[in-house]
Amino acid sequence: MRVVRGPATPARTPGGPRRLGLPVAVAVAAGPGGRPLTVADDPVDAVRESWLVEDRGWTAQPLRRRYWEVVTTGGRDLVIFRDLEEGGWYRQR
Repeated sequence: MRVVRGPATPARTPGGPRRLGLPVAVAVAAGPGGRPLTVADDPVDAVRESWLVEDRGWTAQPLRRRYWEVVTTGGRDLVIFRDLEEGGWYRQR
């Protein structure tokens, strides 16, 4: 398992508003079909849903992400995603 960090995105632009909900790199072990098995060493108890987001395909930086809403055995409800362009797993909230 390898954690890949994406490009640094400033939380606040000078003189501008602060961005909320920025993705944070997280360690995920995945099984068949990319289904998350653990998130930060916390086993996944249930997958609530999964969805695919594809956008900006006409640009030099297309966006392709597979999102998962999971519940861990520790009781956390998490939204995580796999960046399908550059690799790496991220926690959205």
